[in-house]
Amino acid sequence: MKALQYLNKYFSKYKWRILIGLIITIISKLLSLKIPQIIRDSLNIVEDYHNGVVTDIALVKHRLLINVLIIIGIALLGGFLTFIMRQTIIVTSRLIEFDLKNEIYQQYQKLSLNFYKKNRTGDLMNRISEDVSKVRMYVGPAVMYSMNMIVLFTVGFSQMAQVDLKLTLYTLIPFPLLSISIFVLSKVIHKRSTVVQEYLSKLTTFNQEFFSGINVVKSYGIEASIIKDFDTISDASKDKNIHLHKANALFFPLMLLLIGISNLLVIYVGGNQYINGEIQIGVVVEFMLYVNILTWPVAVVGWVTSMVQQAEASQARINEFLKQVPEIQNNNSLSTEIKGKVTFKEVTFTYDDTNITALKNINFTVNSGETLAILGKTGSGKSTIIELITRLYDTKEGSVLLDDQSIKEANLNDVRSQIGFVPQDPFLFSDTIGNNIKFGKEDASEQEIIEAAKNAVVHDNIIEFTNGYKTILGERGVTLSGGQKQRVSIARAIIKNPKILIFDDCLSAVDTETEEKILSNLEKVSKNKTTFIISHRVSSAKNADKIIILDEGKITQEGTHNQLITQEGYYKELYEQQLLEKEI
Repeated sequence: MKALQYLNKYFSKYKWRILIGLIITIISKLLSLKIPQIIRDSLNIVEDYHNGVVTDIALVKHRLLINVLIIIGIALLGGFLTFIMRQTIIVTSRLIEFDLKNEIYQQYQKLSLNFYKKNRTGDLMNRISEDVSKVRMYVGPAVMYSMNMIVLFTVGFSQMAQVDLKLTLYTLIPFPLLSISIFVLSKVIHKRSTVVQEYLSKLTTFNQEFFSGINVVKSYGIEASIIKDFDTISDASKDKNIHLHKANALFFPLMLLLIGISNLLVIYVGGNQYINGEIQIGVVVEFMLYVNILTWPVAVVGWVTSMVQQAEASQARINEFLKQVPEIQNNNSLSTEIKGKVTFKEVTFTYDDTNITALKNINFTVNSGETLAILGKTGSGKSTIIELITRLYDTKEGSVLLDDQSIKEANLNDVRSQIGFVPQDPFLFSDTIGNNIKFGKEDASEQEIIEAAKNAVVHDNIIEFTNGYKTILGERGVTLSGGQKQRVSIARAIIKNPKILIFDDCLSAVDTETEEKILSNLEKVSKNKTTFIISHRVSSAKNADKIIILDEGKITQEGTHNQLITQEGYYKELYEQQLLEKEI
């Protein structure tokens, strides 16, 4: 249970709730264990009357009536206490589940982009849902039923020993076998539970990717192939679950067998003692009641053990992510004023997951309020520069400076709050268009949203929808065309009014006329803002204060538009090619 020790902090947080629940559990079980004693007393007084030891029938009836009323009272009070017990312990387990999910979610937000490249979305989702649910069963039902079992066993057997030690020892004969069985089965269940959770993650990942890529699946007509692959993973998951439940299925029959043996021992040994006049009939019945009261706690040992082992396996998977230290750390807790000057000094960057060196000895400076355009072929390192500016990655060779100090020393939250980023592949949430734009500024007014949309040249498109800005988008914005998604994403960055604006090839899906309108508006919006424009089009770069050309991670050309069109190289070739295309 090493992995489950991580949850001790939550037990400490809710210690008073848990303590109250455990006290109530103890009281309710102590009450339930009084019933066999009362029934023993009732049978013994009837036997005494039958044997002539007691002759007053009225006294016998009175004692029996009192005992019946006490049993009813204990049952009612025990039921109420059991309700309160579940309200404290089970509700506490839900609170711990809530806290653990939030902790995992916050950790997911802290982890770097590199982490998400190495882990699948389906697996991440499974750990925050299915694995946490397994852990909740440990902190709730498993704790509650374990306490029930401990109290019933401790008090039950101590009371049985006080009544008749010999009969108690005979009753305990099956329990060493029970302990050995639990130990062996627990190890098997833990191993199989881990495998089941891994396969569930595979199944979740497969489904998530299928639903996200449904348009590709339908376009290529590969539904049959996908279904076949799903069946393969699903069958494997089913087999692993069956394998696990075969082990679980051994518990209850084994428990019932052992309880049955205990009952037979009570009847045989207790019966002989009664025949020999060593005990009264009430004692035999009392022991049988004790054994049957203990049936559920003994039977539940298997269930609790299974829950604990599954929780252990799930918490171990959760801990893998919770114990990961984010590669990108906020090294400054103090607020940092961001002005927008960006400098790259001899920056070389290699992706550790692919070992591709995307940037090689990059040097440039963009002063606050200036615009830098970055052009180059696919894979030349353009987007990597942006990822370093936004601190999605940190460079190990060379340095990135923000306002003449290392970007690593600036407050990470302040840096990102002052960056308006439009990615190459815009992501829109399954929400209204208005809320997607407001994502850049939560408290934006309706007028500000409309103004941002107008600057992004998407307002006219939005108002043509039946519900306008209240139109709900499909997942990842599938309701909109590629160009519309890009422009909504631009509006989201504009409304933020940051010190640094980054446009990563965000006009690739719009026509030339719309591009010119957007660029004209962006020129006004980006005034006094440091702006980075990543593009394959000269038209997007020509008005920049500075242009750099990248090729295989190196800067091959640098200058203004007028300077570069007079130099032989990539920029001049691209300019002449696109000029010819426009004329045609």
